[in-house]
Amino acid sequence: MTSSLVTLPGPRALSKFRVTRELARFQAQQIPVIHLEANFFHCAEVAGAWNEEKHRRLKDLLTYGSRESEDTSGPHHEPELKLWVVPRLGTLSPWSSKATEIAQRCGLSEVNRIERGILIRVWARRALTTGEQDGVRIQLHDSMTESVLGDMSEIKRLFELQAPQPLISIPLQGQGRGALEAANGDYGLALAEDEIDYLLKLYQTAGRDPTDAELLMFAQANSEHCRHKIFNASWVIDGEPQTESLFSMIRATHAAHPAGTVVAYADNAAILQGGESERFYPEPDSGIYHFHSQLTHPLIKVETHNHPTAIAPFPGAATGSGGEIRDEAATGRGAKPKAGLSGFAVSNLHLPNFAQPWESGTDSKPARMASALSIMIEGPLGSAAFNNEFGRPQLAGFFRTFDAWVQGQRWGYHKPIMLAGGLGAIDDRQAFKRPLDPGCL
Repeated sequence: MTSSLVTLPGPRALSKFRVTRELARFQAQQIPVIHLEANFFHCAEVAGAWNEEKHRRLKDLLTYGSRESEDTSGPHHEPELKLWVVPRLGTLSPWSSKATEIAQRCGLSEVNRIERGILIRVWARRALTTGEQDGVRIQLHDSMTESVLGDMSEIKRLFELQAPQPLISIPLQGQGRGALEAANGDYGLALAEDEIDYLLKLYQTAGRDPTDAELLMFAQANSEHCRHKIFNASWVIDGEPQTESLFSMIRATHAAHPAGTVVAYADNAAILQGGESERFYPEPDSGIYHFHSQLTHPLIKVETHNHPTAIAPFPGAATGSGGEIRDEAATGRGAKPKAGLSGFAVSNLHLPNFAQPWESGTDSKPARMASALSIMIEGPLGSAAFNNEFGRPQLAGFFRTFDAWVQGQRWGYHKPIMLAGGLGAIDDRQAFKRPLDPGCL
């Protein structure tokens, strides 16, 4: 079935505050930008019978926010530069997933996918050089999650299906350990020396080369995020084997003082001892609501989402909170999330025009990571947005900075701590999971 693209305008994408901030950054770089305007635009891939009524319904769904610029004193001539900033080509944005599902649930089954981009118009005191244009592009988009198109006619690239790439064999049998070390760097696998040794022995014994997909899957499945291999590892310190792992040391506090807990270190969240409470819900058979007196427990959970927040602060912190909400709900045989919290630890902020003495010599960072200031501007908003969209208030949190040289070594939080947490409630009868019956799946 053939498809077509429908384009609809959107609201203002940058507040006056953010425009002012961006202009100040351009001024600091001596790029002669004097005015910015940015508006969202929407592009929908539709298939089948598309008519005026469906177009109107889609337009109504995508009408939100103000489309007028907050600054009416801007230039009246054509801008020196136009940028079409879209989700990174080859990816499906979180916004698209939500918007597409909403459209389909509203009867627009012909909509295959909706994406949202930003048209940014840039005015300057003079024509911008090629280098200055590159500087503007770099500043006004996130290269980890966004792409910049040169013209609206290129928007179809957003919806192009990428052909699956063939597997690549890593020439371990011919080049030995060096092939694995090269793949480790090329693919950013972050494999430790002992992991490379393990893979080398494994594939030499099997008598074949690994593929790039196998190495990527191993790196993910064997990561600290998935396996807690460091926290659960056996330790030898000063030649003496240690009886406790890091994780068992953490568990030891509960083992010594278990009073007041129902579930600890055994499910998606911890359950604390509660009490009788009145709960308002309908009877399963009649559907009539009334109060029920039941033993109800509070549950608590925190987890981190550090690396994603370092790369893309808003969605990284948002999905961190989303994962914590999911874990609360998946505790026992079903719990109810109630309220959230988020915490952030970052390196020095380096606020524009507000340099502090202790920040001297700490302005460098890995290029792939967002700045501490960007993380603290965007990360809390992402966390709060996910909580709000779910319907749970985010009521608490913490924030600290640390970045210092100690005996010639620099310590700090380029990779931030992003702590997502919350509390909820669970019916005592639902506090423990049950074994699945044979054949139930």
